[in-house]
Amino acid sequence: MDNQKQTKKNDFIELKYTGYANNEIFDSNIEEDLKKINPKAKVEKLIVAVGQEMVVKGFDKELENKEIDKDYEINIKSADAFGPRNRDLIRTLPLKGFTQQNMNPRPGMILALDNNIVKIIAVSGARVIVDFNNPLAGKDLKYNFKIIRKIDDEKEKIKSMLKFYLGTIPEFEVKDKIIVKVQKEYEPIIKLYNEKFKELLGKELMFEEKKEEKAEKNKHEHIHEKGHENNDHPGHNEHTHYSERPK
Repeated sequence: MDNQKQTKKNDFIELKYTGYANNEIFDSNIEEDLKKINPKAKVEKLIVAVGQEMVVKGFDKELENKEIDKDYEINIKSADAFGPRNRDLIRTLPLKGFTQQNMNPRPGMILALDNNIVKIIAVSGARVIVDFNNPLAGKDLKYNFKIIRKIDDEKEKIKSMLKFYLGTIPEFEVKDKIIVKVQKEYEPIIKLYNEKFKELLGKELMFEEKKEEKAEKNKHEHIHEKGHENNDHPGHNEHTHYSERPK
């Protein structure tokens, strides 16, 4: 086989995949499979760098030395997926934290809580037992996947890394360096991942502060002040934010 056609560490590739746990689909970017778990979900293109754990560790290990446009099926032990279940992540929270936000927690309910997906285990009196473990912790996984292509375009590579490390794709400019134009609060993150960008793309990642338009800034300030004047829940910031997620 021609080694040039095989994937190697640090190659950027586009993946099509479907993940299974207990023989049920839990994630996919293949439309017909994705619709089975969420009919309203939209397929998103996935570009990753091989060997950089931009997917779960066990999946990432299997992306090296693979052919383009060939179907693969792999099985991953929980230790190389989302890890074992941790009993210390099962916690007891006050019921009033939910009821104050018009939530009625019930056993089996899945919620988003402080950027974590959690599951309600039990409700007893004024207490709610919540499981903060990843829903896939302790489970062996199966992935069906195909590598669609290797990525050569520099901007595609940059976008994939920005989305993975920053959670968004901000405005950027490519010269001898990659200049990312974002708000001031992003500066420490840009500095943190500079070496990673140099390693994979051969260019430094530079921060440039993006100033808000004055009219837009004034609009935000007005809304902020108005919100304080009409705050029906003055103690809201003292409580955890809960929002319901579908199972």
